[in-house]
Amino acid sequence: MMPLAAGLPAPLPQSTIDSAEKRLGFGLHPLLAAIYRDLANGGFGPDYQLLSLTDGPTSEQAVECYLDVRAGRAGTEWAWPEGVLPILTWGCGMYACVDCRSDQGTVLLFEPNPGNPDAAWWIDSPSLAAWFEHYVDDTGWWVRAEEGEDLDDMPPWREARNRAVTLGPPRG
Repeated sequence: MMPLAAGLPAPLPQSTIDSAEKRLGFGLHPLLAAIYRDLANGGFGPDYQLLSLTDGPTSEQAVECYLDVRAGRAGTEWAWPEGVLPILTWGCGMYACVDCRSDQGTVLLFEPNPGNPDAAWWIDSPSLAAWFEHYVDDTGWWVRAEEGEDLDDMPPWREARNRAVTLGPPRG
């Protein structure tokens, strides 16, 4: 385990990651697991910062967020794709998510605000490694958006419908 970086939450032990994966029903992408195990339990990254995997410093945790959206408890009737873990909230219902079933750990943008479930998923970055490079280099779409650049070049993620289950009305 790496020493705790100044100001970051402590990394998670492998046993906590194993428990989280059991609750999720799938394994984390290896790079994402390494981040939580060797660097920190969230608390860094662009804008609102990486969610904690489980109990941690952020008000929202990745595991609970995933379980809530899959169970229809997140205030949406939209289906959520299996194996797509929210890792960061952009606010306004938008999330950065990792497709833990893809070899590269494709990072997806969930953008529900246009109101069309068939047009809510976009490919943010082809890999989690590239997404973190954009963060470190300050070259992600979020930087360009803050500078007023139009971001119509993000390709849609067409696999969302095939991997989603239809949910019933939200439960209280």
